[in-house]
Amino acid sequence: MYIRSCAEVEKTDHFVDWGNGTSHRLLTEADQMGFTVCHTVVRAGTRSRLQYRNHLEACYCIGGAGAVEAMDGTRYPVAPGTIYVLDQHDDHYLVADPEQDLVLVSVFNPPLRGTERHRLTGTGASAY
Repeated sequence: MYIRSCAEVEKTDHFVDWGNGTSHRLLTEADQMGFTVCHTVVRAGTRSRLQYRNHLEACYCIGGAGAVEAMDGTRYPVAPGTIYVLDQHDDHYLVADPEQDLVLVSVFNPPLRGTERHRLTGTGASAY
């Protein structure tokens, strides 16, 4: 057993500023659990086009508000107590409320190495 805090992760390369937010990679591939757990904060007022081509992701909202927007324009509200699951390597937009950060617990399978970063420039989705 071990215990790991966000404060500890912030002192390592597993604390990632991905452009429109931050990710504390609390559990990674090196931990040999078969999945990754992250504390993810999406900055208020941001809209990020994302896609995980090599991972499946589930996100459980623990704070703030926002939405996940499918590429066909369908918008799904996200608020505390909501989970969204990207089970098809879905290309999507993650949108934070204009007034408050969106706070998520993100789970990835297979696990992340922990240092992956989004590139939110240009056209298309940021992917890893």
